[in-house]
Amino acid sequence: MRLFGSALSADRPAPGTGVGRKGLKNDALGPFSSVVMGLASAGPAYSLAATLGIIVAGVGLQSPIVTMLAFVPMLLVASAFRELNASDADCGTTFTWGTRAFGPRTGWMGGWALIVANVVVMVNLAEIAGIYGFRLVGLDGMGESRLWVTVAGVVWIAVLTAVCYVGIEFSATVQRWLLCAEVLMLVLFAVAALVRVYTDPPPTAIHVSASWFNPFQVSSMRDLTAGILAGVFIYWGWDTAFSVNEETVDSTRVPGRAAVTSIVLLLVMYGLVATSAQAFAGVGDSGIGLGNPANWDDVFSGLGEAVFGSRATGLILSRVLLLMVMTSALASAQTTILPLARTVFSMAVHRAVPARFARIHRRYLTPTWGTLGMGAASIVLLVLLSSFSRNIVADSVESVGLAIAFQYGVTGFACLWYYRKVLTRSFRDLVLKGVFPALGGLIMALLFLYAAFGVYANPDYGATSVDVPLLGPIGGVTVLGLGALLLGLLLMPVVTRGHTVALKLQRNLLPRWLPPHVAVDSASRYLPADSGSGVGGDWYDVIPLSGTRVGLVVGDVLGHGLRAAATMGRMRTGVQVLARLDLSPDELLSRLADLLEQTARESAAAHGPGRPRTPADEALGVSCLYAVYDPLTGRCSLARAGEPVLAVVAPHTGAVDIPDLPTGPPLGIGGPPYRTTEIQLAPGSTVALLTGGLLQAADTWGAGLAQLSRVLAGTDRTPLEELCDRVVATLLPGPVDEDATLLVVRTRLLDRNRFTQWELPPDPAAVGSIRTAVGKQLGDWGMEDLAFASELIISELVTNAIRYVGGPVQVRLIRDRTLICEVSDTGHTTPNLRHAASDDEGGRGLFIIAQMTHQWGTRYTPTGKTIWTEQDLSPQDGLP
Repeated sequence: MRLFGSALSADRPAPGTGVGRKGLKNDALGPFSSVVMGLASAGPAYSLAATLGIIVAGVGLQSPIVTMLAFVPMLLVASAFRELNASDADCGTTFTWGTRAFGPRTGWMGGWALIVANVVVMVNLAEIAGIYGFRLVGLDGMGESRLWVTVAGVVWIAVLTAVCYVGIEFSATVQRWLLCAEVLMLVLFAVAALVRVYTDPPPTAIHVSASWFNPFQVSSMRDLTAGILAGVFIYWGWDTAFSVNEETVDSTRVPGRAAVTSIVLLLVMYGLVATSAQAFAGVGDSGIGLGNPANWDDVFSGLGEAVFGSRATGLILSRVLLLMVMTSALASAQTTILPLARTVFSMAVHRAVPARFARIHRRYLTPTWGTLGMGAASIVLLVLLSSFSRNIVADSVESVGLAIAFQYGVTGFACLWYYRKVLTRSFRDLVLKGVFPALGGLIMALLFLYAAFGVYANPDYGATSVDVPLLGPIGGVTVLGLGALLLGLLLMPVVTRGHTVALKLQRNLLPRWLPPHVAVDSASRYLPADSGSGVGGDWYDVIPLSGTRVGLVVGDVLGHGLRAAATMGRMRTGVQVLARLDLSPDELLSRLADLLEQTARESAAAHGPGRPRTPADEALGVSCLYAVYDPLTGRCSLARAGEPVLAVVAPHTGAVDIPDLPTGPPLGIGGPPYRTTEIQLAPGSTVALLTGGLLQAADTWGAGLAQLSRVLAGTDRTPLEELCDRVVATLLPGPVDEDATLLVVRTRLLDRNRFTQWELPPDPAAVGSIRTAVGKQLGDWGMEDLAFASELIISELVTNAIRYVGGPVQVRLIRDRTLICEVSDTGHTTPNLRHAASDDEGGRGLFIIAQMTHQWGTRYTPTGKTIWTEQDLSPQDGLP
């Protein structure tokens, strides 16, 4: 709502990016309406009127079987659509699925192909509706006028856009009436034609023969392929059932059933009408013959009166047949707007096109800019194409076949690749997720190549040709079709740049590999959000700490894009630096919160009081779980900000426990202080740390935790890499709307022969005895070369503890990849390294220690502090 005297805006942004969360009207369409959408979008009456003559010209009497064979690749591709929709019922269809399978570039090109095909076809359908509208009322002259046809087309696009805009339910109601009348009229035509053939045949009539359904009767393979190529695209449109999936009941299953049903019904309808029309009119090249070039654009105009007769009833029925062709074009145009608007809407929600197209109407729950914007784009294209010759318009329409083949091919291969890891799970998965989609994608790819570089590239094909430098004359259909796809390829780097840069930055800021550690074995998975919501700021880390301890981190920056990725990088660096200071988990989170708040203040100061801040891609807060595991004691201390999850799988039993950890506020939000919790881990425990994104597919948070427990149960001996794959595949089988991170470790206790410790009284005489004991232990380990330096280090630290602190002193030697010496006392004061003057009597101890060690430091414990040092080992002293 605007603040100064204006009303509530009629539209609003999509509230989310996930399936069913974009704000479209859920459960608005039932199974029957979904089938209607798929059938109406194919426009059976118009498709047959405009294509049947072309098929007959190529294959002759075998046109019925060729029309029916074109059903096969569509059914194969429909299998890919159905399986992908079952996992991810997103209205972006090919765009979304291509993105998830191959990345944002392939997804963008798939979405672009759909946009190109739908916009161009809608322009053509509006022209057809305009022409038939004039013919229907006897204004044939205006139907021949480019100006009046263009005006009528603009009006029809505006009306149909308005129908789609006022709600999906109203659109479905209109389609049900139009389609029922259309199908009824086509069946009536087919029955009447067959009755006339066998009772009152015209001179052109031919009795139906079995040879019509034998594809081997076609004169050549080239003619058969060209016929199937023409026939394939009369089935195009059934995928509208998937484009409205988010507005359909049971969105993961009903659209798939509706699409297959639509294709089968089209098969029956096309086979019946093609057979009856050919039986009645024949395949001659004169009169009403289907092979007459004058009839190729519209075989029904001449057949209507011939079939129904010239009497009053016959004239009415022939006019109704023309009306059905016109309404078929209108119905197809309207259902073309629906997938077009929803594809653009989904691409906008997923930030592949400007965000304005992601707005939805508050009342109608339809895409505002997606619907109105694409309607306006279609009007502009209609006017532009009409200003050129009709030849360019005709070739533009034919070039749509390339975009369709490209889109369907991408979807088929996306299904194969998306499900490649589960194809061996069952025979059904192998066939429906692998074989059928792969064959469909391959057929579409071959049709694309054959059409683009064989049929359409012939300069004699179509109405225009272009003299391309270095290549010579090329058919205008190929130039227009490939040119439209090339335009999308040129636009692609611009629209996918943000996601690509953010993902690359994110990948570079994450650990390239997890280093081996004596305390744990580890494995991890990071799943970035797709181009839909943009890359977020999840991260994980395994940080070696002093005393063979290890720090385990998972975190999540709330937000998307470059800002979130950059904030993640700062947070990860901050955790690494603070962890090296041996801070307790709660104190580390408090210091991280200070860092984030300081960053926020700097950002606010940079914007200034008068400059608005952009909410997009803003890092809104940080969740973080930080745990420190000590392999000497098996204790794990941890604290969390926000709601990252920790789960523990017990060794031997495989029982899963999700500890109820104290929840602190997200970093940078403010609130109560963080609290450290300590848990005891048995050796061999499997610990999973994960961000909330891994539970996003569950209906509720509790349901997600329950599913996590089930998938982790009994995995105490499962290899960690396999366990990561299993968890991700189970918890996120489909879309990744938010980033998700999983870190899994398996704990170990340090072998007793690799460390030793002594308890010393606060007596100066103990210094000599500990020097002797340290030398003997190093001799037992075969590390005599480090004895002198180690004795000096231990004696200096023990002396300082006895002199300045008092109380009991503990000394520990640990043999890891370095030699670790630790001296613990009850003091809480950190010693400071300083450079003593030449006349100072003391102050050189720590300076000498720093010179003789690789690194040293201090960490606090509940009973005091521990000063530790590390010395590098020679190759012969190192661990195997």
